[in-house]
Amino acid sequence: MARKLIIAGLAVAVLTGYFGFDLGRFLNLQTLLDTLETIRRLAASEPLLSGGMFFTLYVAVAACSLPGAFILTPAAGAIFGTLLGTVWVSFASSIGATLSFLAARYLLRDFFEARFGGVTDRVNQGVREEGAYYLFGLRLVPLFPFFAINPVMGLTRLRTWTFYWVSQVGMLPGTIIYVNAGAQLGRIESVSGVLSPTLLGSFALLGIFPFVARRAVGWFQGRRLYARFQRPRQFDANLIVIGAGSAGLVTAYVAAAARATVILIEADQMGGDCLNTGCVPSKALLRAGRVAALTRRAAEFGVRAGPPVTDFTQVMDRVRRVIGRIEPHDSVERYTALGVDCVRGRARLTSPWSVVVGDRTITARSIVLASGGTPALPAIPGLRDVPHVTSDTVWELAELPARLLVLGGGPIGCELAQAFHNLGSEVTVVEMLPTLLAREEEAASTLLTGVFEESGIRVLTGWRAEAFERRPGGGRLRCARDGKTQDLDFDVALIAVGRKARTAGLGLEDLGITLNPNGTVSVNEYLQTRLPNIYACGDVAGPWQLTHVAAHQAWYCAMNALWGRFWRFKADYRVLPATVYTDPEVARVGVTEAEARAAGLDIETVTYDLGDLDRAIADGEDRGFVKVVTPRDSDRILGVTVAGAHAGEVISEFVLAMRHGLGLRKILGTVHSYPTLAEANKFAAGAWQRRHLPGRLLNIAAWLNRRQLGDPGAAQ
Repeated sequence: MARKLIIAGLAVAVLTGYFGFDLGRFLNLQTLLDTLETIRRLAASEPLLSGGMFFTLYVAVAACSLPGAFILTPAAGAIFGTLLGTVWVSFASSIGATLSFLAARYLLRDFFEARFGGVTDRVNQGVREEGAYYLFGLRLVPLFPFFAINPVMGLTRLRTWTFYWVSQVGMLPGTIIYVNAGAQLGRIESVSGVLSPTLLGSFALLGIFPFVARRAVGWFQGRRLYARFQRPRQFDANLIVIGAGSAGLVTAYVAAAARATVILIEADQMGGDCLNTGCVPSKALLRAGRVAALTRRAAEFGVRAGPPVTDFTQVMDRVRRVIGRIEPHDSVERYTALGVDCVRGRARLTSPWSVVVGDRTITARSIVLASGGTPALPAIPGLRDVPHVTSDTVWELAELPARLLVLGGGPIGCELAQAFHNLGSEVTVVEMLPTLLAREEEAASTLLTGVFEESGIRVLTGWRAEAFERRPGGGRLRCARDGKTQDLDFDVALIAVGRKARTAGLGLEDLGITLNPNGTVSVNEYLQTRLPNIYACGDVAGPWQLTHVAAHQAWYCAMNALWGRFWRFKADYRVLPATVYTDPEVARVGVTEAEARAAGLDIETVTYDLGDLDRAIADGEDRGFVKVVTPRDSDRILGVTVAGAHAGEVISEFVLAMRHGLGLRKILGTVHSYPTLAEANKFAAGAWQRRHLPGRLLNIAAWLNRRQLGDPGAAQ
C-alpha cells in the first residue's frame, strides 16, 4: 500500500506540475517552430544525444498520459527526418504507453474490480475474446486519444506483452504518416513549398488514412471472424429469414419487394406469437370482456339489460375466428405470391451462410434471426405442480376459471386479468414491484389500480411469490411482504412475469454469436450480430417486446442485409409508442416524468384531466388524463402519457409531432373535430400555453382594452 501511495503521489505531482506551471506551452506548434532550427543543429551535431533526449521526453509524456505526443510525433519528422523520426517515435510511444498501462493497472485495477465487479467481469470477458483485435482497431483508427486508451486498457486483464506488441504494430502506420507530414513541413523554405506535390501528398495521406485504416480493420476483423468457416461459392438466396412472426414477415416482405431472393423458415405457425397467441387473440378476448363490462353498465345509459352470462366456449370460438380472418395476411400463400420461398421446419445455423432444416441445407449471403420470444417461467418452488398457463397457453383453456391468480402486474398480466374478470372470473393480481405497470407514469398506475379494485379485482403489489402448492382442484400460492405472509387459493394461475428470447437450437453458440445478460441476441446499431452478415430483430434481439418495434427493426434488417456493403442504416428508436390495452388504456411515447428527472433533465409537466372533455363525458369515459413532459420553458415534447378510452389512438398525434419536431404550439394551432377524444391533446397544449403567456403583454392588452371602452383609469 505504501508503494502505491508513493507512486500515486509522484503521478499527481507530475500532473500538477505540468498543468500548474503550464508546461504544455513548451509542447505546442509555435514553440516547435520557434526552436526548430536550434534543435536541428543539435540533432546534426549530436545525433545520439539529441535522439536519446527526444526518446526520453516522448516516453515520459506518453507514460504520464499527457497530450503532448500530438506535437512530438510530427516534430520528430521535422527534426530527424521520416526514417529516423519514425524509429524514435514508434518505440518511444509503445514503451511510454506500456508504462502508462502498467501504472493504471498497479494503482487502480483492484479498486475498480472490487467496486464495479459486474461491469469489469463483462469487460474482461470481452478482452479475453477480442482484446488484441479491439486494441488493434483503436490503435489503427483512434476513436479515443491514445493518452486516454493506455490507462483505460490497464484496468482490464489484457496481457502486458499483448498490449505492447499490438501498440507497436497498430500505431506504426499512423506514426509513419504523421512523422512524414512533419518532415515535409520542416522542409518548407518559401511560400511555393506549401504547394509542393510531396507536402500535398502528405496531407492527402493524413486525410484519407482514417478511412483506409477503418476499411483495413474491417477487412482484418472479417477475415478473422470467418477464418474457420468455408464460404460457399454460390448461394441459394440473397437472404434467409428464420421466424415468420412480425419481425420475420416484414423482413421477408421488404426484401421481396426489393426483388431479392428470400427464403423464410418457420418451425410452427405463420404469423408467430402476435397472430396466434399474442396481440390478435388477446385483443379479441379483451373486446369480449369489455362488451360484458359495458352490459353491466347498461342502466347508466338508460338501457335495461340483465346481468351478462358468459359462454366461454363461444368466446374462445370467436377468438379463433378472428385469428382465422387475419391469418391470410400472414399466410404461406400470400408470401409465396410475393416471391418468398416459405419453408416449414426448425432451422439451425451451421455456418455464417448456411442453415439446415431437416435434411436440407440452404445457403444465403445474409441471414436474419427473427425467432421471437417465449413466456418466462420463474424459478418458484412448486410451480410445475399446479395448474398454470402463460400468455401462449391460456388459449387452450376449455372452461372459464372460477378463481384466476395472475402473477405479474405488467401489460400482459393487467390486460388478461381485466379480461377474465369482466368475463366472470374472480381475479387476484400479485406483483412484486410497488405498483402495477411500474414503467409507466405513477398517475397511470394509480388510476388503473383504482379501477381494478373498484371493479372487484384484488391487487396485491409489493408481494413476492415464495412457493406454490398443489391443492384439490387447483393450487395455492404463498407470498410475502415485510415479514408477513399470506396464502392465495386459485383454480388456475396465469404466469405473466415477462418473456425471454427464443434462441435454443439455433446453433448460435457454435458460431460464436453472443447473447446479452437477459438472453437476447447481442446486436449493434445496425442490428448485426458478432458475425456481420447475420442480423437479428424483434423479440429475439430486444430491447422492446412490441410488435410494431419488431416491424420497425425488420426494415433496417432487410435493407442492411441486402445493401449494407454499400450503405447502412442505423436503427432509429427515438420515438416509439406503446399501449397497454386495459380499460382505461394507458399509452405512452417518450419519457415519463420520473425518467426525465432521473436523467437530470430540467423539465416541467402539464396535465389535462379527461373529466373536463366533452366527448369523454358524453361517452361515460371521463376517467383519465393527458400528461406532457417538456423542457422547462420550451414547448418541445419529451414524453406523453395518455390514460383513458382509446388512448392508443389519441396518442398518435403526439407521436407524429415528436417524430417531426413539432411542439405543443403546433398542436394548439391544429383544428380538431368536435367533439372528439383527440381534443384532449389540444387542451393539454392550451394548458401549457396559458402557463407561458407573457404577463407584461397581457397587462398592456388589458390597458388597451380598457382604453377602448373609455375607462378613465386607462388614461392615467
